Amino acid sequence: MLDVIIVGGGPAGLSAALLLGRARRRTLICDAGTPRNRTSHALHGYLSRDGVPPAELLRMGRDEIRRYDIEWRSERVTSVCRGGDGFEVQLEGGDRLHARKLLIATGVSDQLPAIEGFEACYGRSIHHCPYCDGWEWRDAPLAVLGNGKSGAALALALLTWSPDVQLFTNGPARLPRPLRQQLLTQAVAVHDGRVTGLQHADGRLTAVHLQNGDAVPRSALFFTTGQHQQESFASQLGCEFTRKGTVKTDRYGQTCVPGLFVVGDASFDVQFVVVAAAEGAKAAVLINKQFQSEAGQALA
Repeated sequence: MLDVIIVGGGPAGLSAALLLGRARRRTLICDAGTPRNRTSHALHGYLSRDGVPPAELLRMGRDEIRRYDIEWRSERVTSVCRGGDGFEVQLEGGDRLHARKLLIATGVSDQLPAIEGFEACYGRSIHHCPYCDGWEWRDAPLAVLGNGKSGAALALALLTWSPDVQLFTNGPARLPRPLRQQLLTQAVAVHDGRVTGLQHADGRLTAVHLQNGDAVPRSALFFTTGQHQQESFASQLGCEFTRKGTVKTDRYGQTCVPGLFVVGDASFDVQFVVVAAAEGAKAAVLINKQFQSEAGQALA
């Protein structure tokens, strides 16, 4: 039996594997190869790695863990369950694996709207996080796609990066009068009409088209249209969730299910690559301490 199975080979899973490997724990990573930021050309906010393509960061991480005998399976996990004194993981190819502890680092998926041109621009001139991509579009005419409080909040926040921000609600606006007034005070125009398409040149946004025929010139778009857990494993195992849909964990990624940890974007709501890596490292330390305690190698 393995010590730890990690589901998800992104920054959180790789960071956990690195420390677990250095602690001589028999660790396996299962990764389906569908990271949330796979369309992005660069990641930001990661000290010493700012501007590195996400795929390059993952390649470097995989190279680093090889020296610690971490097993890697490029295969999707189809189901997980409690089994015996640990967990059983079913792989898409039919193999069943067992481990004493399970760490889920599969992240979340954004709910991309079905708007013509959206996918072509996603990761190039359409983004979800201003901290990750706002600087690259500083002082440019920006669009925000979102409705209600979340859309208004993102539009107001983006004024930090550009004074020219317009909100597109993609249908009837769900904006209370005080919120609409705040947007007006900050010179954020609100478009209540349906967005019918995005005009672009090779993924570079040039205009937002509305149902009424208007074409509003914009250079980049940030969106807040919801997200969901990329996998339902935490739910299958009986984890508790927050109102935002993230898994309830302590500061080490430990869930209410003994032996089960969840780290990265699937847990807390500060969704930065550097934070995901830190969460993976913290979870690995606690996992190793639990093994030490179980073996009588720690103070009672």
